[in-house]
Amino acid sequence: MRLGHFDMNLLVALDALLDTRSVTRASERLHIGASATSSALGRLREYFSDDLLMQVGRRMELTPLGKSLAQPVREILLRVQSTVVTRLEFDPAQAKRNFVIRASDYLTTVLLTEVVQRLQHEAPGITLHIANMTDDVHSRLERGEVDFVIYPSWSHDPNHPSQTLFAETYSCVVWEGNKLVGNALSLEEYQRLGHVAATFGESRSESFESHAIASLGITRTIEVTTNNFNTLPQLVIGTTRIATVHTRLAQIYSHYLPLRLMPLPVAVPPLVELMQWHAINNSDPAHTWMRGVLQQQAQLRSDAGLFTTK
Repeated sequence: MRLGHFDMNLLVALDALLDTRSVTRASERLHIGASATSSALGRLREYFSDDLLMQVGRRMELTPLGKSLAQPVREILLRVQSTVVTRLEFDPAQAKRNFVIRASDYLTTVLLTEVVQRLQHEAPGITLHIANMTDDVHSRLERGEVDFVIYPSWSHDPNHPSQTLFAETYSCVVWEGNKLVGNALSLEEYQRLGHVAATFGESRSESFESHAIASLGITRTIEVTTNNFNTLPQLVIGTTRIATVHTRLAQIYSHYLPLRLMPLPVAVPPLVELMQWHAINNSDPAHTWMRGVLQQQAQLRSDAGLFTTK
């Protein structure tokens, strides 16, 4: 298709090139050869009478025109995608669709595992790609690379719609053989004993409860860090260390590991988890249905007393 002598088929290639700033990575995203991608870049340069991408040292950088085109081109493609995939009626039993969800391993364990089970029965043609959180999750959401991001409410992007799913509390977990802890954990013990904690991303960002505890002026002796929540209960086994863990996750692992759960000696506020999506998908029936599934499963957990409602 051509519009004003512009080959509309080049839009997808233009978006990939502007986003990746690399012919090689763009070709991988487009699933075509590097030579074909390079040819597309040549045609785009000819049309715009601009290099769009220039070699600066060892990197490729966008020209001013390239920078000005990046966001509008992405929005055009998202609008086209939304228009093409939207249907007047949506039948989950017959639909074919893949959703990309960014969420922590904690959320995968306590919520998404049950969503996956439900989909197999109600919508066998609906597939999910569940990926870990990254430092650039907001930009991925903005570019439409993910359908849903599920994360703490304080992390959400105010430029896109969101919906609260549930609120979670925290508990302390210790190994059953830990003789340094009795039936309760005092604040003095909590501060004195070694801790296992989770940090995330290349920046090793702290988790919600770490921020909350630090804001209360309480210091912990962090002896072991890990990049996920699911290993926290495992890493206290055979040690005198303790870990502050989401209550639901702690309950799950207490069925399989020799753990004791006890209340925290500090008043950590509940963690409010919400889902967020790009505004372009607001009216997409399939997306609306999937949002309902996530909300309903979270509500079922709340009704069972596994989460608190918010």
